Amino acid sequence: MTAIHNSHIAVDELQFQYPGTDEYVLDGANLTIEPGEFVAVVGGNGSGKTTLCKSFNGIIPHFYEGDMQGGVSVAGHDVAESSVAELSQHVGYVFQEFDNQLVSPTVFEEVAFAPMNYGHEDYRERVHRTLDLLDLDGLEDRFVWELSGGQKHLVALAAALSLDPDILVVDEPAAQLDPINARETYEQLATLNQTHGKTIITIEHQTEFIAEYCDSVVLVEDGVVSWKRPVKDALNQITDLRAQSVHPPQVTRIAERVLDNGEQLPVTISDAATRFAEYAITDGGRLNGDSEPASEGTPVISVEDVSHSYDTLRSGTKHVLDDLSLEVYPDERVVLVGSNGAGKSTLMQLLTGLETPDSGTVTVDGTDTERVLPEELADEVVYVKQNPEEMFIDDSVRADVAHYLKDRDYTDVEQRVDGVIDFLDLEALEDRDGRLLSVGQQRRASLAIGLATNPSIVLLDEPTGSLDLASREEVGRTIDRAGERVETVVIATHDLELAASWATRVVVLDSGGIIADGHPNEVFANLDVLDRANLRPPQTVRLGTELGLKQAPLTVEAFADSLNDDASATTEGGE
Repeated sequence: MTAIHNSHIAVDELQFQYPGTDEYVLDGANLTIEPGEFVAVVGGNGSGKTTLCKSFNGIIPHFYEGDMQGGVSVAGHDVAESSVAELSQHVGYVFQEFDNQLVSPTVFEEVAFAPMNYGHEDYRERVHRTLDLLDLDGLEDRFVWELSGGQKHLVALAAALSLDPDILVVDEPAAQLDPINARETYEQLATLNQTHGKTIITIEHQTEFIAEYCDSVVLVEDGVVSWKRPVKDALNQITDLRAQSVHPPQVTRIAERVLDNGEQLPVTISDAATRFAEYAITDGGRLNGDSEPASEGTPVISVEDVSHSYDTLRSGTKHVLDDLSLEVYPDERVVLVGSNGAGKSTLMQLLTGLETPDSGTVTVDGTDTERVLPEELADEVVYVKQNPEEMFIDDSVRADVAHYLKDRDYTDVEQRVDGVIDFLDLEALEDRDGRLLSVGQQRRASLAIGLATNPSIVLLDEPTGSLDLASREEVGRTIDRAGERVETVVIATHDLELAASWATRVVVLDSGGIIADGHPNEVFANLDVLDRANLRPPQTVRLGTELGLKQAPLTVEAFADSLNDDASATTEGGE
């Protein structure tokens, strides 16, 4: 990879309107990105940030043929006058749904696809150079579908880099990845930026990564660029960020509650540790209720000595779960965490009967899952997949909820539909097509489909993945409401902030087994276990470690209260 000197981006009064809509999604956007910058583009759903970035490689207006006014110049090329093929040699783009852009059977063929189609005779050298750059050597002959989510993401990144573009745009680099894989992806982007001179542009909701890796932040609001600021200054614009559903880092939110001297708030753990070093903070107490996780009575879920595997074409049998045992009791809020490929989603599917174990037994609500059809279990177990749009098949949310009830021969369909729509506040959405809703709305609507059967167990796979602040809060409220209506909620997630603030019990999976199981305080205090499972604890825990705490408060509110209490105690003691 060579250093780049022609990666200037200039956006001048850009307007764009999608066909069939009445409003401009971009309405006079202006922006300049200099060569070699590492820029994060942030904004709420519908703000126009993704449309803006898609104008850099010509997808807009050449693939999405809407009404475009104004101009975009990228690496010396007028986007409106240049083809996507021409622009792709200057701009690499990794989509948020990166699976959808992987078009070849093997890793080698995927990375070679672009240089071969452009007639580069050195395509083999390009492939190996790019794979080596991203530490993917040895995967050349692997089928893409066999790879983990983190590996697929890097392959999509490698394919985008195979033409050695000036500029790389990555939409949600951390989405669908466990914390360690997400960080490794950002480390790769930082190397491309610092060592190879690439201009890096990310669309990102996770401000912790922005604080650590980016030079500047662009805020897109209502179709315009509100501002572009250096990263520390940008992440201190808390009012502006929250207005666009962007959450500042946890350490910044803690400092906001504690510091009132008008100084710039810290945005990284190292800065926060320095600022809070004078506080005599004590270890955190229990959260999410003071009681220990329930362990009495009859479990609603029982997994006994379960092993599960699947066959691959070239790598033989892949063992996902190995003699795993787990019991879940009524009224528990359980979070399953672990790296990509640890078996979280497989375990979820075993609980629904969609998969059956190779050995061992899975009992749900007293029923052996191998003795009934999945649709019979569906009356008691709701499973909301990572991609909730897959649950919508009719032209309205109300019709989708009713469809599943009618398929199961319920007699009181309309009454159940009315009840669940009222319960989840879906009146404003009930006549809309579920496939066209925001992701946060889709998760709420998809949960309505399941809750209409009055189940006792709800299973949620990555409910907060790729969501902005408003959507995360919407999903959080939905999860809480589900817990009011059912006995037990189980969530599989990479979102350790959600686990820390919501769960009464955290189960850590690694290499097909359970390596930790307990209250969030206990699990997140065991840094060795988290490291073994490729998990990075929330900033509150890492900040507590920096300050010498054995057990840090797990939420922003609890951490700030602890600092405030100690500050008050110190002041009173000195008077």
